[in-house]
Amino acid sequence: MTGEKAKIGVIGAGAWGTALAQVLSEDQNELLLWAREPEVMDQINSTHENRSFLPGHRLRDNIRATQDWDIIAACDILLLVTPAQHLRATLQALPDSDAALILCCKGIEARSRLLLSEVAKIVRPDNDLAVLSGPTFAHEVAQGLPTALTLACESEALWARLNPLIAKPRFRPYYSDDIAGAEIGGAVKNVLAIGCGVVDGAGLGQNARASLISRGFAEMLRYGEARGARAETLAGLCGLGDLVLTCSSTSSRNFSLGKGLGEGKSAELLLSDRKTVAEGASTAPVLQKDAKARNVEMPIVDAVCALLTGQADIHSVVTQLMKRPLVSERR
Repeated sequence: MTGEKAKIGVIGAGAWGTALAQVLSEDQNELLLWAREPEVMDQINSTHENRSFLPGHRLRDNIRATQDWDIIAACDILLLVTPAQHLRATLQALPDSDAALILCCKGIEARSRLLLSEVAKIVRPDNDLAVLSGPTFAHEVAQGLPTALTLACESEALWARLNPLIAKPRFRPYYSDDIAGAEIGGAVKNVLAIGCGVVDGAGLGQNARASLISRGFAEMLRYGEARGARAETLAGLCGLGDLVLTCSSTSSRNFSLGKGLGEGKSAELLLSDRKTVAEGASTAPVLQKDAKARNVEMPIVDAVCALLTGQADIHSVVTQLMKRPLVSERR
């Protein structure tokens, strides 16, 4: 499809959805951005800026915001950038469409413990499906800074169709056919990022953060294996790459949430004060429950859950982690 124009729709006009609309509009494709909030739609259409979620970035003139589901359904491809727990309802609200669906949200559905791709296949079994995931801060993508990420597709034919539309001079997708791996990396790293934020907020040091990233990655691999993901996928952009990024910066909503916890603030207060979603907070208890059901040890995830629910303080959590049996690093 190189050189062809396509109608691209992005469902979700938060920071990440808006940044995706900006980068995918570079070649003058028609870009429709579905916004839940009427005021966000009006801002984008009247000022070419999403002041609510991505202020300071002028959007291209070929980006248009809408709340009309029928217009969105007529697009050739649809990128879904809704909160993970709203994906099922969003897909159910979408009218009949032949569009290829690209999931850009990260998480595990709470009520079913299904991966989001599994939810999508239940609700929209006839649509082609892909997952876009990797180390991506929205403001950097909107600025046009170099970014690489994983585009996991059901088939090479779908990759051949989507890649020319997604790839841009400074936005580079790498192909994978491991959809489960791409999703698990994005979901688990959000929980681990909360843990790294706690380390930073509590002043536990860089050694502790590096150790948490390494041991957290081991947990990601164990859980991924239990759900059919490949280790090489999780060692790539959508797993380790995303983990390193979100565990190292307050630009990460999940890291910022953890930092607040580490400073002694309550999870209830921190979450109530947030305009944007820290997906790790909703993913953590689901991940913990599913890991236990699959007999997968994830002590760092357990620790994050204990801190989020107020069942333990930082001192007791750290003490418990440091008392774990000394085993081979491969476990």
